[in-house]
Amino acid sequence: MKPTTVTLPIYMDHHSTTPVAPEVFEAMRPYFSEHFGNAASRNHQFGWAAEEAVEQARVQVAHLLGCKPAEIVWTSGATESDNLAIKGVAAAYREKGRHLITSQIEHHAVLDSCRRLEREGYRISYLPVDRSGRVDPADVERAITKETILISIMAANNEIGTLQPLAEIGRIAKRHGVLFHTDAVQYVGKLPLSVDDWQADLLSASAHKCYGPKGVGALYVRMSKPRVRLVPQMDGGGHEKGRRSGTLNVPGCVGFGAACALAERELSTEPARLTALRERLRGALWTQLEAIHLNGHPTERLPGNLNVSFEFVEGESLLMALKGIAVSSGSACTSATLEPSYVLQAIGLRDELAHSSIRFGLGRGNTADEVDFVAAEVIENVRRLRALSPRYEMALEGIDMKTVQWNLPGS
Repeated sequence: MKPTTVTLPIYMDHHSTTPVAPEVFEAMRPYFSEHFGNAASRNHQFGWAAEEAVEQARVQVAHLLGCKPAEIVWTSGATESDNLAIKGVAAAYREKGRHLITSQIEHHAVLDSCRRLEREGYRISYLPVDRSGRVDPADVERAITKETILISIMAANNEIGTLQPLAEIGRIAKRHGVLFHTDAVQYVGKLPLSVDDWQADLLSASAHKCYGPKGVGALYVRMSKPRVRLVPQMDGGGHEKGRRSGTLNVPGCVGFGAACALAERELSTEPARLTALRERLRGALWTQLEAIHLNGHPTERLPGNLNVSFEFVEGESLLMALKGIAVSSGSACTSATLEPSYVLQAIGLRDELAHSSIRFGLGRGNTADEVDFVAAEVIENVRRLRALSPRYEMALEGIDMKTVQWNLPGS
């Protein structure tokens, strides 16, 4: 039965972005107009107040990651953090080697940075993943050569939610003396972590994925054992100890710090709550619908992530039918076509299943009533769309779709 107590619209796209938490917004508010100083202005109290706020925020971010505050570099977001980590390390260690290792399902900020390096003469190994989206640590070890300078594997995938075995990969990297970077954008603030447990040398994070503001991120850069060298990717005033030039976004930094402090307080309860909601949604769909598939690892996944393929239904059609519900599909709009997700293709999903995929991203504001409402809406619309599909009717009659010879116009 569909709950009647929910208010539309319902937001279930928390992997895309999250709302700024009220506590975070209040922490930021004074730094727009009252304490508006430049954190680099060290000769008057306006600058001192801004610098103090930025350094306190650096402490808060570092505490969540389990590192030293001095190891946090402020950036404009995860894309810049990934670029700085990958290109910065490549430039700093180019005399040692020009080989990097990553996976086929990384965020575009990592993949496109690697492709840029390939055009500059570097060699990149793009490791495959299994059907659950996990990298095999043995593949990582086999890919290492004397020329390898960096391994970059994401902590959690933004589409299918799969968690990677980072501690094992980190041990392999350390054993071979190779630097290890992780794009932890989807992980930070959602599950407990420690850079030392992962033996990570660099880690990318973004505020707006964990209830902070957009336009601010951080890059953790290990200072000892080993001390990681970076060539800065922006020239300017030498801010952030020469690692990233540019006037700091003081309200953004304050907001990121507050978001991390809030996340740390909720890590003892929120992951379990979101896992329960995710399984409630999953149970409702699997009980009422046939021919649906879970994408990603069944258990080693983000608490709020559920990625499902609904056979015989176009994901975009289902998205349009779910009025007042914010979710995302398994297709990506490119110039003139609707291409299936490269992540779903990498886990072996055939194109028609990839096109039928929906990603549900549960977050702090979601309730059990909302989950029940969304489940009922999805079930109703999947059934309606399937009733309009000749392919579904043929499948019910036991016809193997692979054997059908279609008479296409013009053929």
